[in-house]
Amino acid sequence: MNKERPFILDHVARHIKLDQKEESFFLGLLEEKSIGRKEFILREKEVSKASIYVVKGCLRSYTIDENGFEHILQFAPPDWWMADMYSLISQKPGNLNMDAIEESELLLLYRKDQEILFHEIPKFERFFRILTENALIATRQRLIENLSLKAKQRFAGFCQHYPNLIEHIPQKYIASYIGVTPEFLSKLKAEYFRNQSPHSSK
Repeated sequence: MNKERPFILDHVARHIKLDQKEESFFLGLLEEKSIGRKEFILREKEVSKASIYVVKGCLRSYTIDENGFEHILQFAPPDWWMADMYSLISQKPGNLNMDAIEESELLLLYRKDQEILFHEIPKFERFFRILTENALIATRQRLIENLSLKAKQRFAGFCQHYPNLIEHIPQKYIASYIGVTPEFLSKLKAEYFRNQSPHSSK
């Protein structure tokens, strides 16, 4: 861990307060990992062993259907967590693939070390409960949006949820996330930003 105050401590501090000893104990349980673009951190049918915090870069999680099409479920830019919650909690093989969209620096908290953390610093149970609840809410909202919203509204939702990724990641990934072709996404983007322009007609 570098000598500068790790961003993850500020992230944790939004929900629970730690003293210096608790911060050091927590940091000591984390494993640093760097992965390259398109490198996997988890593959379908593997058992998830850790929760992943993104320090730098961006991850995506996705499934592949029987026709070979990718369906992106989530992006994880810096200061986001990512995990296959089903596999992590059940310790059974999951159905998600996770790889890096660009070179990424990660912090891994293994499931076994998370249990140690809960025992030594019980307030972390509250922290991870908040993360889990937020993830469940986001998953439910995404399901509802996919079932009930038009593509234009789904793209607007993406822009609100991931404002820093709109021009930062390949457009084919955004198209996969909202369920449209890249060509149709180009039309959605043009219309969306035209409407966002201060010079657009009211």
